[in-house]
Amino acid sequence: MILQLLILAFFLLAAPLWAGGLAAGAEDKTGRWTLPFRWVSGQFLLWGGFQLICVPFILAGRNFQDVVILFSGYVAALLILALAAGLKRRVRIPLRTEEKEEGEKGREGLLFWAIFWMLLAFQLVQAVRMTYGDGDDAFYVAISTITNEADTMYQKAPYTGGAIGLAARYGMEPFPIWIAYLARISGMEPVSVAHTVLPVALISMTYAIYYLLGSSLLPRGDARLPLFLVFTEILTLFGDYSFQSAENFMIARSRQGKAALGSIVIPFFLFLLLLLCKKLSEKQRVPGRLYLLFVAAALTGCLCSTLAALLIGVLCAAVGLTAAVVYKRWQILPPLAACCLPCVCYALLYLVQQ
Repeated sequence: MILQLLILAFFLLAAPLWAGGLAAGAEDKTGRWTLPFRWVSGQFLLWGGFQLICVPFILAGRNFQDVVILFSGYVAALLILALAAGLKRRVRIPLRTEEKEEGEKGREGLLFWAIFWMLLAFQLVQAVRMTYGDGDDAFYVAISTITNEADTMYQKAPYTGGAIGLAARYGMEPFPIWIAYLARISGMEPVSVAHTVLPVALISMTYAIYYLLGSSLLPRGDARLPLFLVFTEILTLFGDYSFQSAENFMIARSRQGKAALGSIVIPFFLFLLLLLCKKLSEKQRVPGRLYLLFVAAALTGCLCSTLAALLIGVLCAAVGLTAAVVYKRWQILPPLAACCLPCVCYALLYLVQQ
């Protein structure tokens, strides 16, 4: 069990943090975002690669083991590239910022941060301790289990185990296959990965993205940042007023792709757009690594749900056109349009497969 958890910790924490070095240069120059930014960015780079690898294999009817081998090679290559890039730039990951503003060091800031960490620990413990079998688990978790056991992808009915034809909608969004990959590589059962391990990783990642959003909106060292995170946690804790609420999806159904889309992908995409607008307002050059993250976020959205093809495309078009008009930087439109090409391609592929 310990070895299995260590392997999962590597693929969900260490590997994304390592791979996130490829996004260095797109973040805030102060370095205060470094750890959460690289962790989230690295995970999106891994997710995007999994989407590119997995969907063609699903449509071709290949075995799941082929995906495991190829994606493992992709992870290794990404880590090597990140290491080479880090050595070239000689960049180290600061564990903390050397300078802190007074608000961050004051009693209010420390109190709010303590409350935030306590509430986060409470949510993570409850997410694991009070896990339950959601109705959709009969489909999504069953797909992960069948994929891991039978070495096929969307070739057997999750309810009966009988052979079925490929359903294009599910073949385009292989988030359950990614869970099966984690199970296969670690040796843990898919249901255990989905119900006990993923909630800890994905809920933590959600708050890391909220931290990035708050940091980009508030001045450096502002004590309102931990207060913002605390209020976010309170809204989440008391937001389970409906089976379909966003808070329910985040806390109780984080293992499902549509929950990851709403809780992780869309907020991170908003953060990237906010970062883009900030660079345009300060008349900075938009680094290519930022556009790389846009592509990774678009691919990740398609990994989670086919609905992302529409949502991300519309969001990117609306903000991109507005920013081009406000800041008079029309040259950003072609690269932004190129970043949305994965969404267009998967949407067309979905229509062709119907």
